[in-house]
Amino acid sequence: MMDAAVQADTLEARRNREIDVLARTLYGEARGESIRGKEAVACVILNRVKRAKDRGGYWWGADVIGVCQKPWQFSCWNVNDPNREKLLAVEPGNRVFDTCVRIAKRALSGCIDDPTGGATHYHTRHVNPPWAVGRPASFEIGRHLFYNSIE
Repeated sequence: MMDAAVQADTLEARRNREIDVLARTLYGEARGESIRGKEAVACVILNRVKRAKDRGGYWWGADVIGVCQKPWQFSCWNVNDPNREKLLAVEPGNRVFDTCVRIAKRALSGCIDDPTGGATHYHTRHVNPPWAVGRPASFEIGRHLFYNSIE
């Protein structure tokens, strides 16, 4: 059986990893957006986690790390995406990344109201993915359109 102190350290390490991966995802996906725009992207990730938990699992992952790093979901993590090198290289002390870390901590603590209406998907205005064709956006902010009607 795991000692309580070891278990607490393990939980803290897991939480720190979730904060880091979420912050890097925000940096890779929305570093040019306003704070509210970054918060909206964080809400999409948490909405996916919630949907997976509500359904006992879902194809896009069951926790923050799994959802963020699921192949072909958040393009900044794709091996061929130029943002990947940037998000892996950024370090604390970078003003934008530090903002992403603060947003990630607030999001994981449940301190952000979801402006997206429960969106699980988004894209930038300059692309038109097949899953969005004919579907109205539930929220728009900055360069992103958000959708809460995608299964």
